[in-house]
Amino acid sequence: MQLYRQVLALPGVRTLLVLIFFARLPSTAAGMILTLHVAVSMGRGYGAAGTVGAVATIGIALGAPVMGRVVDRYGLRRMLVITSVGEATFWLVARFLPFTLLLVCAFVGGLLVLPAMSIGRQAIAALVPDDLRRSAYSMDTVSTELSFMIGPAAAVLVCTQFSTQTAMLAMAVGLVLVGVLLYVVNPAVRSAEEKAAAAEVPRRSWLTPRMISVLVIGAGAVFVLGGTEVAIVAHVQWSGDLDWTGVVVAVWAAGSAVGGLVYGALRRSIPQVVLMACLGALTIPVGLAGDWWMLMLALIPAAALCAPTVAATAEEVARLAPPAVRGLATGLQSSAFTLGQAAGAPAVGFVVDHASPAWGFALAGVGGLAVAAVAGLLAARRRELAESPA
Repeated sequence: MQLYRQVLALPGVRTLLVLIFFARLPSTAAGMILTLHVAVSMGRGYGAAGTVGAVATIGIALGAPVMGRVVDRYGLRRMLVITSVGEATFWLVARFLPFTLLLVCAFVGGLLVLPAMSIGRQAIAALVPDDLRRSAYSMDTVSTELSFMIGPAAAVLVCTQFSTQTAMLAMAVGLVLVGVLLYVVNPAVRSAEEKAAAAEVPRRSWLTPRMISVLVIGAGAVFVLGGTEVAIVAHVQWSGDLDWTGVVVAVWAAGSAVGGLVYGALRRSIPQVVLMACLGALTIPVGLAGDWWMLMLALIPAAALCAPTVAATAEEVARLAPPAVRGLATGLQSSAFTLGQAAGAPAVGFVVDHASPAWGFALAGVGGLAVAAVAGLLAARRRELAESPA
């Protein structure tokens, strides 16, 4: 625990971690609120709800790098004003929109989503020295797991006990509060030395094949996670244990959190491609489990690698991106995660519908292995070129 104590002793880190935890909660609840609003309150069904979610996801993937670039050029506060006003307006107006207009506004709302995860990663890179970043990013990833355990559950509670319109109003209020808090605290996204040395950096100097492979592995990791989530729900429904879904998902998330804490305490990094390969390989056989408790136990080994793989991606992006473009780089990382989620869930859902939950887990794991194999081959090829005589 010594490494974690050193991280928490750094000025501003504790405040940052607490603030970013609460800043993530609205984004983790947003998908559930939109789904219930379209499928239940509007009576359009889950297919239409999935369409709205997909449109919003495209907007988020496109908007994250743009907002990161705004931070790089104009500072964090300028971006906070844009996203806080834009998102709050969306949630205030969306309650009254018909389906067609909601589709259009969901895309615009996605473009203006507050990139809380990117802000947290940039601030960690600015506040934490290189030798402690692994521990800091692991803590950040564990915090993300906790946000995803609380946010959707709170969204369901408000939607079912009150209404989806009330939940959407609460989202607008919560986003304004988060924006105001971040504006007041104004966490540093560059250190004083980095600000003094800031200059325009050519994109080709940092958006290299190495950086691209890091982003691809990040997308692959979230492909596995998104697919696993769908397969879990399908498996417990198939086995007649749907009431135990929350317990299985909670244990899965807890296993990921423990794995993240262990990874953050390591003195040396584990190569990102190794983590990705192990995550994929351990996911493939999970579907062979029977009842819900067997599934829960089978998930633990793969769960322990979820947070480390995501944390390793953040660590590599911070190492490879110059401070002057860190906002853009972390925005691209967020886009990679978003696209991985957007690909994993429907792909595994399709397989589950046409085969079985076991094949859903298999597809998620094989997808992770394929990404790891491609990244490994590219890394080997780069080493060969670097070692070959001119």
